[in-house]
Amino acid sequence: MEGRSLLQWLLISVRGVAMGAADVVPGVSGGTIAFITGIYEELILSLNNINLGALKILFKEGIKPFWKHINGTFFVFLFGGIGVSILLLADGVDYLLKNEPVMLWSFFFGLIIASIWLIGKSIKNWNAGVIVSLLIGTGVAFYIATIQTVAEVDAQWYIVLSGAIAICAMILPGVSGSFILVLLGSYQVVIGAIKEKDLLIIGLFALGCIVGLLTFARVLKILFEKFKEITIAILTGFMVGSLWKVWPWKNEDGSNLLVVHSDGEKEYAMYNVLPGDFKGDDQLLYAILCALGGLLLIVVLEKFAPKES
Repeated sequence: MEGRSLLQWLLISVRGVAMGAADVVPGVSGGTIAFITGIYEELILSLNNINLGALKILFKEGIKPFWKHINGTFFVFLFGGIGVSILLLADGVDYLLKNEPVMLWSFFFGLIIASIWLIGKSIKNWNAGVIVSLLIGTGVAFYIATIQTVAEVDAQWYIVLSGAIAICAMILPGVSGSFILVLLGSYQVVIGAIKEKDLLIIGLFALGCIVGLLTFARVLKILFEKFKEITIAILTGFMVGSLWKVWPWKNEDGSNLLVVHSDGEKEYAMYNVLPGDFKGDDQLLYAILCALGGLLLIVVLEKFAPKES
């Protein structure tokens, strides 16, 4: 893995940029991008190599064997891309969510539809256990998608905890880490910290992410080794269930106030409607084109992605 060319490493960064862009949007998972672009299992396996054994290699054999053992260059390019993407796109995504939500959600709706097909087709043995796992994953994700948030919390310990929980969701295809932050009441705090370059909040959140990543990756490794097709079925179900959250046409429920933000802006609950019942501008054609664009992007990424062994 360390023997990649510079172009291959840059393509890893491009995948990181795509993962970061997805993770900024509540309802979309960076893990989905990692899965369909062929780096998901390498990410999980590499995270599992960061352990006490790696420290022993560092102290006994030196930095170079340690770096190779943990696949360090992979992390530099991947997380570098994720970090750059989040820093550069936080403002843009926030703008689109407020001003062009139908276009943004349509793009990701098409992206997830294509991802469901591509990941689901990797399951070769559709037995009862796999089908039940798919249904369970769908049900869990659908339930999460229907939960409404009621508050914001900015205590330092809670930011660390939020990072640990959200990062587990971020590496699960179909489960949005950003949406988990919304549910926890930490999304506006974290996005605001990124926009304002608040290094304390960013650092606390990153600490939680590191703890969550190193812990949860071990669970995923075991699942992929012993129950790979059932695990993939559950993850596919997560994506199916998440479609409810990313449905583009939503009307505001003016009677259900969720929270008043620090700037005085009121946030109300939203509910899904058919395009004909949408209270905003008629954007059906553009929404369809955006959805097709998201679908095509996934197909192209999958076509040129290296296949995992």
